[in-house]
Amino acid sequence: MTGFFPLPASAHDGPLLVGYSGGLDSTVLLHRLAHDPDLRRRGLRAIHVHHGLHPDADAWAAYCARTCADWGVALVTTRVEVPADAREGPEGAARLARHSAFAEALEDGEVLVLAHHRDDQAETFLLRALRASGVEGLAAMRPWRAFGRGWLWRPLLDTPRQAVRDYARARGLDWIDDPSNASDTADRNYLRLHVVPRLRARWPEVDGAFARAARLQHDAANLLGAEDARALADVGTIDERCLHGARLTALPAARRARVLRLWTERAGLPPLPARGVALIDAWLDGDDAGEASVFAWRTAEIRYWRGLLWAGRALPPVQRDLRLRWDGQAPLSWPGSGTLSLQPAGRGPDPLAARANGLSGLRRLCPGGIVVGARQGGERITLPGRRHSHALKHVLQDLGVPPWIRARLPLLSDADGVLLAAGDLALSARFDRWLRDAGRRLHWSGIAGA
Repeated sequence: MTGFFPLPASAHDGPLLVGYSGGLDSTVLLHRLAHDPDLRRRGLRAIHVHHGLHPDADAWAAYCARTCADWGVALVTTRVEVPADAREGPEGAARLARHSAFAEALEDGEVLVLAHHRDDQAETFLLRALRASGVEGLAAMRPWRAFGRGWLWRPLLDTPRQAVRDYARARGLDWIDDPSNASDTADRNYLRLHVVPRLRARWPEVDGAFARAARLQHDAANLLGAEDARALADVGTIDERCLHGARLTALPAARRARVLRLWTERAGLPPLPARGVALIDAWLDGDDAGEASVFAWRTAEIRYWRGLLWAGRALPPVQRDLRLRWDGQAPLSWPGSGTLSLQPAGRGPDPLAARANGLSGLRRLCPGGIVVGARQGGERITLPGRRHSHALKHVLQDLGVPPWIRARLPLLSDADGVLLAAGDLALSARFDRWLRDAGRRLHWSGIAGA
């Protein structure tokens, strides 16, 4: 029953989760896997993403459920919302929603299996070429890659569409014909319906040629990627979210762009647009690189300050009038990012006394409890070992705290408004003394995500 086409060896041996739309390709893939005893023993289930974009979407989901029941395959059906006004267009928005659902459903070490075949690969290569993609884009779809908590596998990338169709017909399989596939509105459908058939009439092996070209680009991307990784290590800092601007400037422009994209990819951020690379180049050249230099795209941002580039998720601003009461007993969630907690210091001059004192002394230090709020400007703090107070702004600047972290620091004060701490970055002499006596340390987790 393994039939007309072999499957390539699996690079990972985790259980399989098949993306099942009910269409021809995913039906053949699911049937092929469901009737392979060796693959079944690994664990096999399917997921159907209900986009709700077609009047028959409910009927399609029911059809997929019946088919999976007939083949003894567990099915998960997930509904997603596809925004009508997405910048990526309806096709791109549906793909993003689908992949998000796949990633959420995937379990640790599980392998998501998708039914893209050689003709899909050729179309992807051609689309990427028309969009002036670089080497990674022209590599098109990869047969294996890390995905979510596991892996993504496309075992049919070397299998022609005709072989998939022949397999289905020989076994009398039924499938769903999505009427949107007959519309040439989407770019991929236009290529499939109008462009590729004309190319194929002149060059019958065009699908295989494009697929081979994609594999060559994949090989080239791997070679370039090894050099990119070495260059990224050279320009990096102890903090993986930061790069040395001066070292980055020394790289050739093309390498610099690749390093920036690898950096943001490793940080789990959306692909860095070309306009972001151009703006960073301007910053590094000394143009418009002020204290608040920032490039934001989608859910991410890159900032430039004191010769360092920082990348991370964009966070909402902190309300300036926010005031929270905290007794120190349990961690406090801070809207600016992260949590505040009082943790055992783990060492001290008298651990037994510290345990006995615990947090009870906090009520003597702050009878009205600790007040946690956002910066207003003009705050002053008396540091340990100092007799006079200092402007908090200058203290944070001397510590090298970037402005975007300063803007979301939680400030801890007593009921009279006397500043006790700025996150866990600056402690007053009074609060530092209490922490030592209590055998505690203040921890703000937000700096890791800010």
